[in-house]
Amino acid sequence: MKVLQLSTLLCLAFSTLTFANENNNTLDSFISDLKRKQFEYDYGKNEAESSKLRDSWIAPLQLNYSYTRSKPFSDELTSQSAAIRMDQPIFQSGGIYYGIKFANASRLYTNYTIDVAKRKMIKDTVSILMQLKQTALKIEAQKLQIENSEINLAQKKEQYLNGQLDSGFLDNAIIQRNIVIQALYDIETAQEKLLNKFSILSDLDPRDTQVPHLELINLEDFLAHNIVLKQKNAEIKKSEYKKDITVAKYLPRVNLTAGYSWNNTEQQFDATYPAFKNDAQYYDYGVRVNIPIDLNTFRDIESVKIDFLKSQVVEKDKERELKALFEQVLKNIENFDKKIALSNDNIELYTKLSEDTKKLFSAGYKTEYDVDTLNNSLRIQELDSKVYEIDKQLELLNLYEMYVNEGK
Repeated sequence: MKVLQLSTLLCLAFSTLTFANENNNTLDSFISDLKRKQFEYDYGKNEAESSKLRDSWIAPLQLNYSYTRSKPFSDELTSQSAAIRMDQPIFQSGGIYYGIKFANASRLYTNYTIDVAKRKMIKDTVSILMQLKQTALKIEAQKLQIENSEINLAQKKEQYLNGQLDSGFLDNAIIQRNIVIQALYDIETAQEKLLNKFSILSDLDPRDTQVPHLELINLEDFLAHNIVLKQKNAEIKKSEYKKDITVAKYLPRVNLTAGYSWNNTEQQFDATYPAFKNDAQYYDYGVRVNIPIDLNTFRDIESVKIDFLKSQVVEKDKERELKALFEQVLKNIENFDKKIALSNDNIELYTKLSEDTKKLFSAGYKTEYDVDTLNNSLRIQELDSKVYEIDKQLELLNLYEMYVNEGK
């Protein structure tokens, strides 16, 4: 396949960081401290929730104590009681085992969900940084366009004053200059918007932050180390264990029961009769067996089975979607390569023309306007080539957003 031929390339090569490794502190530093703190709380909450779910099969001990004092008639009555009770499941037809598995799968799934959200934020931040660098190149190129329009306007003005051109050509030159100046304002406005977005996501100074460099990865690596597919796979495991838990819910369950109680009653009569005291304590233990019979048993089980089957289909559909994304990125990169090749051809052409024009200028056949115009055009082509290179990086960023290879 053409896709596989185009994608038989290297793993990533950041100049200062490894984008494929989610645990890399340098990578996390792209987003602000407050954003990172929020993700840390998300991970912490998920850990607490999953631990709570994992141990939910352990029944709590019931501890009770009461103390009452009353005087219904002329005599005072004091009563105390205390009890401890346990009703602990010890067998649930596999429900305890699958419940622990479900809790672990839920923890993994939620962690991947947080990873995906964090990864997207990092990708957005890096994307804005790349666009800022790209915008700086466009501003430089646009200023050169303005210089050329000024040169063209000066030439048309001289020709008009010398009677060589009518006013229509001069008007067109003025209009063209105004167009390129307005285009510069638009680019600068876009730059300010990007700076604002970057400041929301990151604490870094974009002027001093190095832009990451990405290399193509092959399709097999992209799918094998894809965090979104890992998330979908964890969802399958979670649905599978939920199905097993639901089945076990309708099978026999055995609980161990035990308890201890203590009661103390004391009634104080008048001085003629001694106080009445009663102190009693007892314990009990046993086994309780429960076999639920529910009309909706099979419907409930069928529902979770459908969820499990759907999760498998969702994973396959997501994999197909990612393959399509990978192929689209490669096609887009191929088109940018064509633009870069065209710019390189133009660079060779303008380089030759510039050298020839300088010689003609020295001989008196060309003006300084001609030399400056060609030099500016040459520089514009060089800047365009760099802009297209960043466009390629932005395309690759769509892949690296989901690519996390901790083994590299």
